[in-house]
Amino acid sequence: MELNPYEKFLAGQEPIPVLTSTADHLAALTTPLSGAQIDRAPAPGKWSIREIAAHLADCELVFSFRLRQTLSQKHALIRPFDQNAWATRYGAYDLDSALALFKAARNWNLRLLTTVSEEDRHRPTTHPERGTMTFWTLVETMAGHDINHLQQIERLAAT
Repeated sequence: MELNPYEKFLAGQEPIPVLTSTADHLAALTTPLSGAQIDRAPAPGKWSIREIAAHLADCELVFSFRLRQTLSQKHALIRPFDQNAWATRYGAYDLDSALALFKAARNWNLRLLTTVSEEDRHRPTTHPERGTMTFWTLVETMAGHDINHLQQIERLAAT
């Protein structure tokens, strides 16, 4: 498994501008949509826009912990999670709540990122499935993950 499976989505872009713009981009994409559009799954077993938003909110919580764990420990071991198991409960979440949590947690993480030094960027952390990476690889993963899901939402919104 690659250290950052979302690197191709980032395509050389700096991660901070991506991370900074995602919440507003999500709002712009979803505001004009109807409830039916938001809840329509593109195929059996595939997530709707609402479920993607819930996933992004969940992931922001996970990344929040991983970032802080990496900055506060000598060499952190970060835990993977089963996104599909978490998704079994996405029926409980509405789009507005998912977007509000995502935006609040993202803003909190962006503030944390303003404190990161060049030395911090190179702090090692290990993901049991992906291997040893740096703090900055986590940040780049977040940005690529954002782009991946924004593209999914764009496609779903257009149908």
